[in-house]
Amino acid sequence: MRIGLMIGPERGQYRHKVAQLISDAGAAERAGFTSIWVPQIPGDFDALTAITLMGRATQRIELGTGVLPIQTRHPIAMAQEVLSVQSVCEGRFTLGLGVSHDWVIEGMLGLPYKRPADEMRNYLEILNAALRGPGLVDVENDGYRVHSPMDVTDYGPNPVLLAALAPVMLRIAGEHASGTILWMADERAVAEHVVPRITKAAARAGRPAPRVIAGLPVALCPKDEVDAARERANRVLGHAEFCPNYQRLLDRGDAHDVGDILAAGDESAVVDRLRAFRDAGATDLAVRVLALGPDRAARIESRERTLAFLASLVPEL
Repeated sequence: MRIGLMIGPERGQYRHKVAQLISDAGAAERAGFTSIWVPQIPGDFDALTAITLMGRATQRIELGTGVLPIQTRHPIAMAQEVLSVQSVCEGRFTLGLGVSHDWVIEGMLGLPYKRPADEMRNYLEILNAALRGPGLVDVENDGYRVHSPMDVTDYGPNPVLLAALAPVMLRIAGEHASGTILWMADERAVAEHVVPRITKAAARAGRPAPRVIAGLPVALCPKDEVDAARERANRVLGHAEFCPNYQRLLDRGDAHDVGDILAAGDESAVVDRLRAFRDAGATDLAVRVLALGPDRAARIESRERTLAFLASLVPEL
């Protein structure tokens, strides 16, 4: 199982954001992590811009979005951006896409959120055609009528991952994408819900075995601080579990909230939890380090200690 990092979701400090993204990406590569995943938070720094910056500051590490909502970009515009970013990253970019949530798409943006799985299927038909390389994209379906040239670059391949939580979306991911990138999925949800469905769909479509990237918060701490770490996870990373899409995914496993999914404790406890995700079928982890402590200095030290420990596991897991 490959271990990557989730970088870039912290709000604030925007005048220092560019320098911080470049510094964090370089540090992750030097530490030996296999990938970096940048979430697109509503109203926050643009994830594709962040990937572009990181691409110029690194040489080998995979860089991916986790994830971009499809409703905010036409598939041709998305393809132009993806192919341009891929050129900057010299083939190391992986596009993570999702349909987001109704409270974001309808509530914040005023866009329709109906039949999102059908929308994703129609979107991918255009996008995959555009990402195959230079030439005419000539596709009509229930959502789009596209007859457009695509000559940005001939760099490839251009892998796409979906935030696939429900059965229909997992089938689409297996049939039309390279895998899935998850959040709010515990080990049982990965093993019993995600992996069987996406693997079966990929096999039926004659595609390679899919990647399953599990987003996982991690906090290295003494055993007597685990409960406090879970409370902090629910405070800092929580509220997503109230979204219907995530609630249905939580119902597939044993976790009730992000605190239950947090891998927290000493080195042995964290390793056991990471291995449980590996044994469940996750091919990759996108680790979100949860820093602990009463003040900024303590949280910086906590983050650095957790990162150093995770880096030591990269060859083992």
